[in-house]
Amino acid sequence: QVQLVESGGGLVQAGGSLRLSCAASGRTFSRYALGWFRQAPGKEREFVATISISGLSTYYADSVKGRFTISRDNAKTTVYLQMTSLKPEDTAAYYCAGRLFVSGSPRVADYDYWGQGTQVTVSS
Repeated sequence: QVQLVESGGGLVQAGGSLRLSCAASGRTFSRYALGWFRQAPGKEREFVATISISGLSTYYADSVKGRFTISRDNAKTTVYLQMTSLKPEDTAAYYCAGRLFVSGSPRVADYDYWGQGTQVTVSS
């Protein structure tokens, strides 16, 4: 089992950058593929990015490709989401998620563990 705690959200102007972190508890962090998802008010939770257990394989939603970068540090049991060129439409609560599998998935239902979320607000 793994517990996930996100941090790093905040208010930023359009065009700015933020780095989200998700710290995990538990000794088996390196066995979990991880993902970032987001949810805006009144909308369904949507996929943002995912990373494999090795960190060598990543996958992004088209809406963030080229602007966001997911990475992980297994020694620090932390996954990151570097966000650049932020747009107002990136405003949402951002969640990290884990699944006990080699590779990640863009599907919400494929993840067993979720953090509580961190709010990102991008002003125009």
